[in-house]
Amino acid sequence: MSISPETFLASGSTRATLGLGGNLDNPVRAMALALKTLDARADCRIAAVSRLYRTPPWGKTDQSFFYNSCAAVDTTLSPEALLEVCLGIERDMKRVRVERWGPRTLDIDILTYGDLERAGSLLTIPHPRMTERGFVLVPLFDFDADLVVKGRKVADWLSEADVQGIDVADENRDWWKVA
Repeated sequence: MSISPETFLASGSTRATLGLGGNLDNPVRAMALALKTLDARADCRIAAVSRLYRTPPWGKTDQSFFYNSCAAVDTTLSPEALLEVCLGIERDMKRVRVERWGPRTLDIDILTYGDLERAGSLLTIPHPRMTERGFVLVPLFDFDADLVVKGRKVADWLSEADVQGIDVADENRDWWKVA
């Protein structure tokens, strides 16, 4: 028997947001499997998922377009433990870190973790470049336009972001359940 999202939140969980993306092999399938894997864990519940987007590469632009999405996850894991779980899922999906901002089968970034703000050697929360990236802000806006990041709402950050070339690839927010 599964517990309701409200009960899970009351159990001491924290709402985190994740950015997911990829452009090698079948990134949509990889993102869907990542979300299903997280949702199947006893310490995580997927609370919301954005539509699926096709986005131009960022940082290193001589590569294929990406697929991107964001998700809200309620978790009882610490930020570091959630990072370890996400990195494990990336490894399971054959993610190889060769080149910064380069092609990848799957990337999972922790964007926010409750109201936590901190910089560390392995994890900085909120994600240090999320407010500069349309491919993060557009899908995050889908389910939490009022989320405050670095003192401003996602909607405000989005109004200043470059969103050129970002297209909806799937309007169905349950794309991850059927992919």
